[in-house]
Amino acid sequence: SQSSFYSGEQLWQSGEELQQQADFCSTLGSSACSLLWSCSSREETITTWLSDGKLHTFLNIAAQTLESFVKSLDEEIKPPAEDHSSNENQFVLALVGTITNIAAVTSGRDFLCSSGHVVLDTLMKLLHLMRPGVFPKLKVLMLMALYNVSICVKGLKHIAQNEDLIPLIWTLLDGRAHWEVCLHCLRLLQSFLLEDDVLLLLGSRLLDQELRARVGRLTSSTQPGLRASALQTLEDLKALCPKDGKPS
Repeated sequence: SQSSFYSGEQLWQSGEELQQQADFCSTLGSSACSLLWSCSSREETITTWLSDGKLHTFLNIAAQTLESFVKSLDEEIKPPAEDHSSNENQFVLALVGTITNIAAVTSGRDFLCSSGHVVLDTLMKLLHLMRPGVFPKLKVLMLMALYNVSICVKGLKHIAQNEDLIPLIWTLLDGRAHWEVCLHCLRLLQSFLLEDDVLLLLGSRLLDQELRARVGRLTSSTQPGLRASALQTLEDLKALCPKDGKPS
């Protein structure tokens, strides 16, 4: 009937309007978060955010957003193309970049170590869930955030207490991984190897043979920086286990 035709046409128009609104919100979110990322590179910005008392809420929302994004990737039949120009991808990169910048400032790092455990645990969880070779730039930013936090002993200990830490590291050192992901993963691993209290926390987990094997394979990398880092890390891992086979 004519009335049903008009109803169908109205529904189509409503659908178009909803899509336009969604596209607008996506563009706005991407632009706003990119500005946030840029602003967060200034130490005084982080200080202001802390004094305003809004950082805790932001970090919780960021953790939920990142988890939803990675779940959407997992539902894809094929790994999506890493299109940095897409609004969604740019939004997520800027979100993680902001967290990384927060962790780069002493006051922000201290806040993450004491009140940002949710976002730290989420970063580790998502790094473990994301498939090798997918979104290396995002993984690098996540690893940079964790490395920045590891500068604080309290943050380093929190990360070390995660039972999935060692499996996560050797997953990130997968042969299909981008070399920059491997490099930043080794930097994080070296943080644990330099702190005696953390070595005690990790104990025999650092003697994992698969971990040593994956680090060893990187010593033949064609990337000079990665090769040098792998050689140093392998030497440090071997130093943990003397010739009698018992941990030092």
